[in-house]
Amino acid sequence: MTDYGMLIDYEWCTGCHTCETACQMEHHLPVGQFGIKLAEVGPYEYSPDQWQLAYVPIPTDQCDFCAARLAKGKLPSCQHHCQAQCLEVGPLDELTKKVATKKKVVLFHN
Repeated sequence: MTDYGMLIDYEWCTGCHTCETACQMEHHLPVGQFGIKLAEVGPYEYSPDQWQLAYVPIPTDQCDFCAARLAKGKLPSCQHHCQAQCLEVGPLDELTKKVATKKKVVLFHN
């Protein structure tokens, strides 16, 4: 059995919430529940006139990497709808190789 993971490239993520909305719609999740949720970082001032404010997607315990979609040969809903193409779900061994070639990435495994 192949272990799957989700690679998120935070360098390219715009914080648009599309992954969050697509997941919620795909899985018919009620208001307040998420398979992937954007967390707010900031706002805070880290040097004079330099501010940090970002939104970063984080898979929750309800995320199953869209196993039903993967079984049909489709992309997970979050990856399919990601406008920045910064989400990738796939075999963990393949995603692990990509981590070494990128700067601001996180690899999640369920």
